[in-house]
Amino acid sequence: MSQTDEFSVEIYDSNSDVPHKGNPITKLEVSPNEKYLITYSHEDNSIAIWDVENNDEGPLKLDKTLDLNDTIKGTNNFLQQMCVSDDKKLVYTYGYMDQVEQGVIYDMMNNNSEIKVDCEFKYCRYCTFNLKDELILYFDDIIYIYSVQTKNNKWNHKKAYRIPFYLMLISISLNDKVYFFFNNSIYEWDLNTEKVIKIFDNIKGMKYIEEWQLRKYIKKNIRISRDENNENLVCLRIEDRIHIYTTELRIHVASLHLNDATQLNMFIKHPVLCPLLFPLLFPLSDNISSSKFWEKCLSHLRQSDQLPKKLFQDNIQITNKYAFGILDGNIWKIDLEKIKSNMNTLYKNSDELNNSNSDEIIKNWYFDNETFETDDRLSIILSNPYSHMDIIHALFQEVLSDYEYKEELEVIQNLIRWRVINRGLTFEVQVFKKLDDSSEWSLISRITKEYQVKVKRLLGIKLINDSTIVILSRYCLRIYHLNENRKSISLIYFCFMDSDFDSKEEFLNNYKKQFSGPTLPYPNDDNYISDWVSSIKNNKEMILKYGVELLEYAIKEHELELVDDIYKKCIGYFKEENNNIAFLSIFTSTIHLLNEHYPEYISKYSSDTTMVMNSLIHPIDYNDSLHLDPFQIEAINSSLWSTIFSECKFTTVIIFTNPYIKFVTYPKDYNWFWELIKPQSNGFVETTKNKDIYKTWNGEALINFKWKKYGKFYYAIIWTGFMAFLGCFTVAATAPQQYIDDDVRNQLLFTSIILGFIHLSFEIRQIIYDPIKWIYDFWNFFDVMAFVLPIITSYLWLRTNEMNIIPLLSFSCLFLDMKFLLFFRAFEYFGVYFAIIISVARQIISFLVVLFIIIISFAHAFYILLSPRTDFSLKEYTSNNDPNNPWNVANTYQVFENGILNPNPYIIQTPNENTNMFIDFRTSVFAMYKFLTGDSSALSNWSYVDDPTLAILIVLFSLLIVVYLMNLLIGLLNSAIEKDNNKVSFLIQKAEILAEIELFYLLPNQRRWEKWFPEVFYYQASVDKTREEIKEMIKNNEWDTNDESKKYLLELLNIECNA
Repeated sequence: MSQTDEFSVEIYDSNSDVPHKGNPITKLEVSPNEKYLITYSHEDNSIAIWDVENNDEGPLKLDKTLDLNDTIKGTNNFLQQMCVSDDKKLVYTYGYMDQVEQGVIYDMMNNNSEIKVDCEFKYCRYCTFNLKDELILYFDDIIYIYSVQTKNNKWNHKKAYRIPFYLMLISISLNDKVYFFFNNSIYEWDLNTEKVIKIFDNIKGMKYIEEWQLRKYIKKNIRISRDENNENLVCLRIEDRIHIYTTELRIHVASLHLNDATQLNMFIKHPVLCPLLFPLLFPLSDNISSSKFWEKCLSHLRQSDQLPKKLFQDNIQITNKYAFGILDGNIWKIDLEKIKSNMNTLYKNSDELNNSNSDEIIKNWYFDNETFETDDRLSIILSNPYSHMDIIHALFQEVLSDYEYKEELEVIQNLIRWRVINRGLTFEVQVFKKLDDSSEWSLISRITKEYQVKVKRLLGIKLINDSTIVILSRYCLRIYHLNENRKSISLIYFCFMDSDFDSKEEFLNNYKKQFSGPTLPYPNDDNYISDWVSSIKNNKEMILKYGVELLEYAIKEHELELVDDIYKKCIGYFKEENNNIAFLSIFTSTIHLLNEHYPEYISKYSSDTTMVMNSLIHPIDYNDSLHLDPFQIEAINSSLWSTIFSECKFTTVIIFTNPYIKFVTYPKDYNWFWELIKPQSNGFVETTKNKDIYKTWNGEALINFKWKKYGKFYYAIIWTGFMAFLGCFTVAATAPQQYIDDDVRNQLLFTSIILGFIHLSFEIRQIIYDPIKWIYDFWNFFDVMAFVLPIITSYLWLRTNEMNIIPLLSFSCLFLDMKFLLFFRAFEYFGVYFAIIISVARQIISFLVVLFIIIISFAHAFYILLSPRTDFSLKEYTSNNDPNNPWNVANTYQVFENGILNPNPYIIQTPNENTNMFIDFRTSVFAMYKFLTGDSSALSNWSYVDDPTLAILIVLFSLLIVVYLMNLLIGLLNSAIEKDNNKVSFLIQKAEILAEIELFYLLPNQRRWEKWFPEVFYYQASVDKTREEIKEMIKNNEWDTNDESKKYLLELLNIECNA
């Protein structure tokens, strides 16, 4: 049945018909904000719509029923997908078995009118509405997002995304998170930020051969839960096991089995985890019977005689606020908070839980067949002190209300007791635990600090959670973390408060000064540095959380050994955690400091992270992109897609992850005004001149990514603006007066002034941003002269209206033409030569300075030797015996008439300033420059026989400079050209161009766009070129043969390496 075929839908009166004619419900879906619910029964092929918003707890009221028999015909046709919006727009798809053939949309509030979409609504595999009430349709390779604004009974898509065909959709959440399955791993892609992260790796135990079998497995066994109030955690249910993942650190933090009620209770009682876990609990676990479970969970309904006699079965739908159950063909609405409360009571009273040893269960949590100390990971994630400033502020307020020094304080929470003792010479933290309310307290860990001076310090304590405590004393604030598995207490934060506040007022002032911000200040007490460093660098989760701060401290304090230790641990943990790029971000987030203090680590990092395979793409695939071409899942213009796709040529490529994580991102907090004056930078901007970054494919792919995203477009705009400036001024200066009148010329000059100031404003911003860096960039002088000279020339011409500024016109056109030529340096074919010019000039600048001093020295010597010793005039003949008198060295001519000697035989050519160039020191220097280029005419007017000193100086100059130094210069130039005649110099030059565009041409908000400045991106390389590159690296001993990922790559490419 085609999309344009006519068909009818019969609407039943909800007051007279039993839902689905008493047939069982096979599907259930809820609108995004839980206003409506729809059910489907395959037996009678109908959809029922239920009103949720206007009904209290208990059975829902049926609103409408739709008969689909005229639409979905045949015994083998099934409804595949359905969804409903909060304003009662119904969407469903149907087809044969698992093959979707057609989609239909109805507006149930507008006489059930059918709505069309601008794409061919066939073969749609997934449909849903998000929280913004937008319709999302997923096809095999495209996602369409539709605004529900209806025009002529039609919806037009507002955005479309191209999806690699090898990714298999799992689900799409209400907050626009898309989940894909590929290569036994699960990926999350944010439709808003276009950021992709891997949230699960290596799903084992699957047995499938065909694509339909894999789809069936995913549909049955994989479910994902996200909490809108906590974007940091994701819960996945895979078969009968639940896994918890943190998107901030990009690691798995916990795993539990659904059939272990003790584990489940320990997790679900946590207020952060409960909203994530609860939607994944159904179907119910086997160890507690369904009837017992629901009888207890619905006990609050018994009090109001609403509890049904027959309890719910396993078909339960969980949303943010409610649970919906199917019973006897009706839909029951239950308050989710009340269920959770009753559920906690059920677990607490369960004999199974009371007889279990919780400590033993904690030790046996498993993930991927390996034992993990997941309680420690989870505690660190949930107890980050930097994200609990409200608790720290509350502690300060408590202390201010009772400002007295204490010798001992303790706090109890959930069978955990913390005791802090400060009796003067010792400071001690103790942690006790008991199994239940009736058991005794047992000491599980303690830490003691001794002091040389007896001082009472303790002011107050407060818990962040069971395993993390904040301690405020007279001179510092400390935060300790308990690792219950290891039975150890570690210091995870400290801040020394250097004011000697004995009074409450001084304490309050110091508190406002150091702790009034949204985050904790930087740790600053040397007495606790070793404890803090040790607790972070030796813990994989702690280094993910605080590694950036620790590495910054090590660099700023010049702790080279600590820098090296952190680097090795980050690289080691990166490999241990299946190439978890979160560990690499610790290094790249501080790369600007390393570039300044320890640039050798950038070279080491560049070598260690070559060809990182950690992406959502299979290692080898067929793609149409070029070698080292970066890519993301991007929005596309679907109207052009069919044309583009038809012209693609496929080549074999391999996918790599660029290891410069968070390298191009800018700080999220910024001020618009100050960003325009002096914008914030990032790691890329701070390290544009570092060659080590661009020696590998990673650096080249980085430049390609930036150029592809925005560089080429903005560069074209800048070039076009300059061409307008160049054209206006050149026409005004060059066109003869007979071809252009004064009014037109004046308009062109006025336009040139305006355009010149616009271009000059960007140069001024660069000078303000970093004047030292601007001076060291040779091309900037060409830029300024190309803008300033035409502006001045145009102004003077307009003011005087006279052509007495020919020299200015000449130089203005010269610099404008040179500036035009410089635009070609962004293209590799020309840019390599520009890079050589500048690089070579920088290398030989000191030699040129020496050469210039020698020329000045010889010019001075010749000036002393050949300068006139007597007065003379170039206008009147001056006769004397001075050999350096211009009249005496000027050319003379003897005249003959008819072969007879004339009594006045000589004619003297009138001399000028160039007759004897040594009458002025400035022209003496120029004469030496001409001699250097081979023109010795300035010295040819004297007799070398009569003046041997002149001959000696000429010989010395020619031997020292013309012969020796000039040949030496040629040799240096050859050496420098060979050194810099490579692609790295061009990439550095292009990086500087891109950095300039980022800082001074993009708007502040544009520098924060995820699609242009992502935390991570991927690039694809030709398999043949990859094989050649690896072989070259092996030949040069640059390939790490002990790295497992490198070994895998060798196997993938069939390369033998005899290590």
